[in-house]
Amino acid sequence: MFTAEQKNWICDRYLLAATSKKEIIYNFVIDKKRGRYFMYSPKEVSKNLVGIGRIKGNTSIDRLFLLGIMSGIFIACAAVGFNTASCMIENPGVAKLVGAMIFPVGLVMTLVAGSELFTGNTLMVVALYEGETTILKLLKNWIVVYAGNFLGSILVALLIVNSGQLNLFSGALALSTIKVAAAKSSLVFGKAFLLGIGCNFLVCIAVWINFAATDVAGKVIGLYMPIMLFVLAGFEHCVANMYFIPAGLIALTNPDYAAASVDVKNIANLTWSNFFMNNLIPVTLGNIVGGSIMVGTMYWLIYLRGEKKAEQ
Repeated sequence: MFTAEQKNWICDRYLLAATSKKEIIYNFVIDKKRGRYFMYSPKEVSKNLVGIGRIKGNTSIDRLFLLGIMSGIFIACAAVGFNTASCMIENPGVAKLVGAMIFPVGLVMTLVAGSELFTGNTLMVVALYEGETTILKLLKNWIVVYAGNFLGSILVALLIVNSGQLNLFSGALALSTIKVAAAKSSLVFGKAFLLGIGCNFLVCIAVWINFAATDVAGKVIGLYMPIMLFVLAGFEHCVANMYFIPAGLIALTNPDYAAASVDVKNIANLTWSNFFMNNLIPVTLGNIVGGSIMVGTMYWLIYLRGEKKAEQ
């Protein structure tokens, strides 16, 4: 009935979304008649996330950690690009827009090249609600991936500072890196929490759109705008901040950079304790709410709640 190539395509397109071989074949024939090959429907994405969450929950700790390191490196590289592209632009609105246009590359590398990002993995709650993973497996994934993301980000921060890369543009990149870090370390807990919610709502919408696409071009185009939007809006992403703030803190250990940043606003707030208490902890909590509740839970309620009972 089908060629080998068609069978492979059918499995890739429908295997996670369908509940039976009959449904796989039926959906393929219907889609073929409609000419609809270019994306999954929102309900199909919801069903696919159940299988994806199950796989993520069953992945070994060592593999999760290594994949987490890779994603931390990818997001940190995007943060480097953000700072580098915007540091010489005097108009703050234009500077943020240019940086926002660069930053989505981090999530493109994460999702297309393959790695594990804590903020995107908050969508694992969909599999939890469907009974395809457990709370312990979910927490294992979150904790291990978070640790890997942190290490990957710190490695990039150390590399950038110690390589002398911050000397670009006569030290303007160093000053910009410290300014960004100081501003982020000066947030109050409640504001950082709310900015974290807004951020991961958009990040998880970007991940959702990525899973809807069936080719690389569609994935890149689909995720680009929500990520650009969260950066432009000034929302807070915990993994990105694992680079942004430590890079500024590490830069301050260089006497030349420290001397040049004496007059930076809120420079006194740039400390390791403020990094954790004023930013990383509240932003992480906000990211969990934005991803797991505002996206994962909402779409589960819309598309999957009661589906199993109806099928029985």
